[in-house]
Amino acid sequence: MSYLIALHGLLAVIWVGGMFFAYMILRPAAQPLETQQRLSLWARTFGGFFPWVWGAVLIVPLTGYIVAIMRFGAMAALPMYVNVMQGLGILMVLLYLHVFFAPYRRLRRGVESGDFVKAGHALAQIRQLVAINMVLGLITIFVALVGAN
Repeated sequence: MSYLIALHGLLAVIWVGGMFFAYMILRPAAQPLETQQRLSLWARTFGGFFPWVWGAVLIVPLTGYIVAIMRFGAMAALPMYVNVMQGLGILMVLLYLHVFFAPYRRLRRGVESGDFVKAGHALAQIRQLVAINMVLGLITIFVALVGAN
């Protein structure tokens, strides 16, 4: 079970840490770039990061449910902190799916076609959703660390 917990935690940290890096470090660093360079950078960055997020979106809930059932016996027996983690995690996955299938696709298409106005609007939406998801992820990690002790 400790390997499942470690995998669960590592993938959560990769996902949330990636959002933190993108929002808090890369976003301000990329701001002075020209529009075309900045949007191309973001499209390439997300193209490299999102496969990792797909891994997290698939494996984190799976390992979480396996560990919860092994540790607590049944979903009805879950302590409140696990239910909070579960609820926040579901919301995070739904937000990611929206980002991936809607504004990220528009960002990529805009960059590929040279429509940087369209790409810029998509990036602005992604930025807002990543900020929300990052905060949800940080709260989830906090709840996990506090609740488990």
